[in-house]
Amino acid sequence: MLNLTSLTKQYGALAALSAVSFEVAPGERVALLGHNGAGKSTLMKIVLGLIPFDAGQVSVLGAAPGSAQARAGVAYLPENVAFHPALTGEEQIGLFLSLRGESPARARDLLGRVGLHDAARRRIGTYSKGMRQRVGLAQALIGRPRLLILDEPTSGLDPVSRRDFYALLDDLAAEGAAILLSSHALTEVEARTDRIVILSGGHLVARGTLSSLRAKADLPVTLQITPAPGQEARLAEALPEAVRVGGQLHLSSAQGQKLAALARVAGLGAMVADLDLIPPSLEDIYSHFSRRDGQ
Repeated sequence: MLNLTSLTKQYGALAALSAVSFEVAPGERVALLGHNGAGKSTLMKIVLGLIPFDAGQVSVLGAAPGSAQARAGVAYLPENVAFHPALTGEEQIGLFLSLRGESPARARDLLGRVGLHDAARRRIGTYSKGMRQRVGLAQALIGRPRLLILDEPTSGLDPVSRRDFYALLDDLAAEGAAILLSSHALTEVEARTDRIVILSGGHLVARGTLSSLRAKADLPVTLQITPAPGQEARLAEALPEAVRVGGQLHLSSAQGQKLAALARVAGLGAMVADLDLIPPSLEDIYSHFSRRDGQ
């Protein structure tokens, strides 16, 4: 659905993107991560055909970005949406449906899909930021897009709305849509995307599944150990390198030593009430690769 090969973009002496290559396949959810100024917005604008690029190749649904073929199958949701405050949600989505040559009568169905059925006939000026964001998502669903470009799509959404939003993305991916999602909410995308692409200073510093990035980063895992009642002191003595966190002990272990560490803790028998293995989070992995690039 989307293929970037050695994509390069210069702004004078500044390299906004330097030989960036990755792809998004049908039914795949890819998270695009990076600090402010990493090149995420520039990349999205190029994919949408809004700005030219200087070198490399970009294929959007098998066509050039911004071409009629690409525009017909691509949907975009910006971080900050803007709609006419005097129109109702139903009128606004109906207008966009008309512009795409579809029946405005579908507006209620689209708004219902993003949880706005009951607010469809209220003026958008009375909507909260999260509700306006959902109107933007309803707009993005017009025409059953094959590729969705989403820039901080959960901005302003409450926890329940965020859960519903990702459930909708799951459904779209199951139907074959390709999704490229930019977000700073790393805990959200950790469990709801298939692959991760990390940009830093215009360079692609890491890409792959969460498990493959964990293996590549080779960061330590944490054993979270809960002492049995009355065994706190004995357990701390048996594990002198462990760190006390509340009523638990945290023991850090290198990836290659985690089985040995587990066996060691299991060997303490009745002193241990419970044990959890905590792998490096996406935030840990993101920080690792960004620091490696000198940012």
